[in-house]
Amino acid sequence: MPLSLHHIVIDAHDLPSLARFWAEVLGWRILSEREREIVIGPDETAPVGICFMPVTDRKAVKNRVHLDLTSAAEDREAEIERVLALGARRADVGQSGEESWTVLTDPEGNEFCVVRPKTTLVR
Repeated sequence: MPLSLHHIVIDAHDLPSLARFWAEVLGWRILSEREREIVIGPDETAPVGICFMPVTDRKAVKNRVHLDLTSAAEDREAEIERVLALGARRADVGQSGEESWTVLTDPEGNEFCVVRPKTTLVR
């Protein structure tokens, strides 16, 4: 059997706060909460979850990996506003203004994008 994606791991200073932020953004829930690890996901049997691990150093440069989120076309702007109200911020990473995505950061500065609606992984 080939490997499969299990968790996306995000380093965090404030694990509970960042885990709650992402759970709210995605409509997921906290599945496991320990001192040095918090896991969120839609449910315990989901194929992929997000795991938050503690770090002491501050984020210094643009992420090498980021999440792309999508929604229905009619909900996109409202979803961006909802995520901003949860604590996200708009980010400038050199966009031209013509992109079909909006770059945001979570409360600890990790970039992510809200992309135009997608029906497949490539369209």
